Formats: sequence, structure tokens, C-alpha cells
Amino acid sequence: MNTKQALKLVGGLSKPSKMPGWAYGLPAKECKTGSKLVKVKGSTCEGCYALKGCYVFKVVQEAQYRRLASIKHDLWTGAMALLINSKKSKWFRWHDSGDVQDLDHLTKIFAVCRLTPETKHWMPTREAWVKKYMDQCPENLIVRFSAPMVDQAAPDTWPNTSTVESPGSMRATHIQGSQRCPAPTQDNECKDCRACWDPEVKNVAYGQH
Repeated sequence: MNTKQALKLVGGLSKPSKMPGWAYGLPAKECKTGSKLVKVKGSTCEGCYALKGCYVFKVVQEAQYRRLASIKHDLWTGAMALLINSKKSKWFRWHDSGDVQDLDHLTKIFAVCRLTPETKHWMPTREAWVKKYMDQCPENLIVRFSAPMVDQAAPDTWPNTSTVESPGSMRATHIQGSQRCPAPTQDNECKDCRACWDPEVKNVAYGQH
């Protein structure tokens, strides 16, 4: 398989302008937990950014659903690894929209990370069941459990987490090892910050959109 064939098989990658590397997005409507939280007032999924703006364009939706369907392909793992390695990027984000679908999907993501050892991966998730399989997580993948409610404390049962803070909240300053996302103060870009990928950063606190 060459990169052109791999690209067609997996449905492509995304390149968020905010981030230092490549990413991969699925339809937000297909989030297992997120599709329920989006209807809950005060949840971090209420007003989800991936359900508006450019994400709702027909061409974007079609691409995301192609990616979703491709996960079941027997060659998906190898194709994803080939693409990521071809980019020679040190940083990769899983699911700038969408979330892990099931155990088969998670197992394949773990395999892709092992096949791309030169890349540091970060995957946020609201799927609590993922915790049962963290003992299988590759060292170059940081999985951050996302607290489901705005201003909710991060669960201390996960090694790495993320939270969302309302304007004026000081919660992040009371969490040891927590760091606020600096993007809002630097043109909405990561720039030289890599906190999301850093296992030493216990929690990353994002401002409410």
C-alpha cells in the first residue's frame, strides 16, 4: 500500500490550524456519550463546536462519515500508521471531533500508536469504559478523560484528564499538576505549548467556548 491508497482507505486526516501537527476527526453526532451530553444543560458538550461552523459543511460531513465507515476495514490500522509516519510529525491528535466508538476501535488506535513510535499521540475521550483498558495503552499515547460538566472537578482515578472552566473560574489553580490552556491568549493556537501531550500534566483546563 502506498500513501495515496492509505489516504483513500482511511478517508483522510485533518490539519487544525491551532495545533502543531495532524489530527483525525469523526462525526460528532456519532459520539456515544457526547450525543447524550449535548442535550444536557451545563455539560461540556452543550453547544459543541463540532456541530456548527465549518464542521456542518456537506463536504466535511461526508469526509467524516467515510472515516467512520473505514474503521472496520481490515487494513485500517496499517493505513493509518503509514499516513502518520509519512507526515513525519511529532504530534498527533485523535478526534478533533468525535470520539472512540468501541473496544475494537480503541484496540486499533493503540496498535496505530505502537506503529508510529516517533509520534506523540493525544486522545481526549468522554467514554469512561476506556479506563478498563489503560493498562494496554502505549507510552506514546496520552488519553485524557474529559469531565462531562463545565466547572466539574476532574476525576482523580484517571492518570490524565481535562476540564472546562466557565469565565472567572479558579478551579484549575487548585488541582495539583493542572495547567490552563494558553491558546485563548495566543491567537487561539498551541504555539510552543504541548501540555495536552505531556503525561506529567495531570489536568488541562480549557476555557468554555
